[in-house]
Amino acid sequence: MLSVSNLSVQFGKRILFDEVNTTFTQGNCYGIIGANGAGKSTFLKIISGKMDPTSGSVHLESGKRMSVLEQNHNLYDENTVLETVLMGNKPLYKIKSQIDALYADYTDENAEKIGELQVQFEEMNGWNAESDAAALLSNLDIKEDFHYTLMADLDGKQKVRVLLAQALFGNPDVLIMDEPTNDLDYETIQWLENFLANYNNCVIVVSHDRHFLDAVCTHISDIDFGKITHYSGNYTFWYESSQLAARQRAQQNKKAEEKKKELEEFIRRFSANVAKSKQATSRKKMIEKLNVADIKPSSRRYPAIIFEREREAGDQILNVVGLSASLEGEVLFQNVDINLAKGDKVVLYSKDSRATTAFFEILNGNQKPDSGKFEWGVTTTQSYLPLDNSEFFQNKLTLVDWLRQWAKTEEEREEVYIRGFLGKMIFSGEEALKTSDVLSGGEKVRCMMSRMMMTRANVLMLDEPTNHLDLESITTFNNSLKNFKGNVILTTHDHEFAQTVGNRIIELTPNGAIDRYTTFDEYMDDAAIRELRQKMYSVTV
Repeated sequence: MLSVSNLSVQFGKRILFDEVNTTFTQGNCYGIIGANGAGKSTFLKIISGKMDPTSGSVHLESGKRMSVLEQNHNLYDENTVLETVLMGNKPLYKIKSQIDALYADYTDENAEKIGELQVQFEEMNGWNAESDAAALLSNLDIKEDFHYTLMADLDGKQKVRVLLAQALFGNPDVLIMDEPTNDLDYETIQWLENFLANYNNCVIVVSHDRHFLDAVCTHISDIDFGKITHYSGNYTFWYESSQLAARQRAQQNKKAEEKKKELEEFIRRFSANVAKSKQATSRKKMIEKLNVADIKPSSRRYPAIIFEREREAGDQILNVVGLSASLEGEVLFQNVDINLAKGDKVVLYSKDSRATTAFFEILNGNQKPDSGKFEWGVTTTQSYLPLDNSEFFQNKLTLVDWLRQWAKTEEEREEVYIRGFLGKMIFSGEEALKTSDVLSGGEKVRCMMSRMMMTRANVLMLDEPTNHLDLESITTFNNSLKNFKGNVILTTHDHEFAQTVGNRIIELTPNGAIDRYTTFDEYMDDAAIRELRQKMYSVTV
């Protein structure tokens, strides 16, 4: 359906892609993965025609239509919401515009032309276009009241949903999406997962959301060494199989038959888990195509994230009584009572992300509550990864000197010791001498993780920790929190983080907190809790 021939991309002396030849076929969903800087977004721009390669070509099968999720959220500010969605199907919208223009300047000569265009419009199911677009918008939580509103009058999160509807509108043959889950809430992401898992055409997507990639992908397309290789299966299969293949490569003395048996057993177990998942749709027939021969070690560099505790905390961790907070007169949460027990790993959740950030800032003494109080247990030590870490990076210290600020002993102040921590975060050699004011978003988060590891706290607080991180860092970070023996309070839009780390869900609402010992999926799927949540956000106190 979509083919790439002899594609090369070079920036100066740097070769991003080297003679790439590959094909994307109908009925498959391809998750494009690669290390930061590998060229994922660049590749999407090239196949969508927004950027020219250095050499080579991209060919879309004749008669097929491509749709691309727009990244410029202000591009359609002068159009209404409904019109913006209709513009997603360019051929249909062009005919509609021509018909409208001819009617606006109606003459007898125009009548015949209008009739011809209306026949084409009908063949494209044009008479149902507005109702189809409205249904898409409603599914994405854009209420009918907004359908004739100008895009300029929507907030950022609403614009994201409208542009998503635009990309999906009209059943495109090839759908290209770069980070489609950004700024979407849990319910909308779940709807999109179900939509794409049952989508019969070709989807090509870049995402750092592993749960999303697992739910929708039939193939993982790995960008490595300037090439793109397709692997059958979703992200978890690719990751676990590549790790297994790397271990086997290191086991030089292991017999080939034993290795093959181990790989086959791995595929059998993985296939069984996929078949039992709630996303087991027609797309999940990918398990029939899994092949032992396809499994190869990855060249990825994974950080070493290990959180250790200087001491074990006692039974009293945190007591919160009647805590309330507001912003510019708007209640974020109120009357929150929490008693955190030893071993609790809390997923802190709210429909309003300002509420969770305010809660963290209060617990860390950076903000005063409207009312209420909190008390940490005397045996606890806390470490905090804030949503906004900019205040930590306003000096021009080298990374070695930057991390030295949190050293507690003479040994920890030694450069060799500090470089060890930075090396775990993939800052090795000269990279450790970068100044802290020139770091990228992902590098800053990795520095903050080094700081957290060095403090050896027994309570970790994390506000959206996966922001700016690549898949390798996210996966390792996730595993480290699962293995951490202390307490965790975590806010995240990463579904896999929430589901695999948390054993307790606390949701902050304007009318109190909902507190349950359960997994994130069970919490979200519970009908009684859904009803309670609706009341907690709608009742005025």
